[in-house]
Amino acid sequence: MSEQKVVVITGASSGIGAAVARHAAAAGHAVVLAARGEEALAALAAELGDPDRILPVRCDVTEWAQVAGLADAAMERFGRIDVVFANAGFGAPRGFTQSSPEEWRSMILTNVYGAALTIRATIAAVKASRGHYVLTGSVAGRKALPGSVYSATKWAVSAMGESLRQELNGTGARVLLVEPGVVDTPFYDNGSPIADPLTADDTARLIMFALDQPAHVDINEILVRPTAQDE
Repeated sequence: MSEQKVVVITGASSGIGAAVARHAAAAGHAVVLAARGEEALAALAAELGDPDRILPVRCDVTEWAQVAGLADAAMERFGRIDVVFANAGFGAPRGFTQSSPEEWRSMILTNVYGAALTIRATIAAVKASRGHYVLTGSVAGRKALPGSVYSATKWAVSAMGESLRQELNGTGARVLLVEPGVVDTPFYDNGSPIADPLTADDTARLIMFALDQPAHVDINEILVRPTAQDE
């Protein structure tokens, strides 16, 4: 992203979303930060500085009115949207007798429905700017894991990324599906399950690399694991 862009990030308050926000802000881009936690959003916005280029917006991606409001806020403030990082999501323990149906429902709505709503709310703007979508998939969206409803949601995101790429074909807009393995983020409440996991910054740097490619280059997928990961 050699010239200034407007970057919208869901799930921006921590993990990979926050890491991409830091890279984008450091490169001089305008960044719209979206998440449900207002305090974490405000703290990140303050860290990034320059309130003229940083816009925090509380947004639950499972609520259409809020996602549409996020897109409207970005357009009203900056007049365009160049990059949309549909990153909001969370996991649940493996096993079809684990977690609760309510937790599954929330996870499916956030990981799948929320990503679809984010696309719907921003697609006209991204087409107009010949911009870029980034969707957070997972290694679990390439290889089904035992008893994992989370894995099923990431398979859906993988399909969504390719479906979106095909819909945008010919518009100049591009789509990246990033599929990390184990990342040392708040996703793992009890710490990383392996030694030397990826960091959020590792994944963010790969995303920024893809976004920096010239307009005729469309990196569609980045599958990245820690060297020590075996599945």
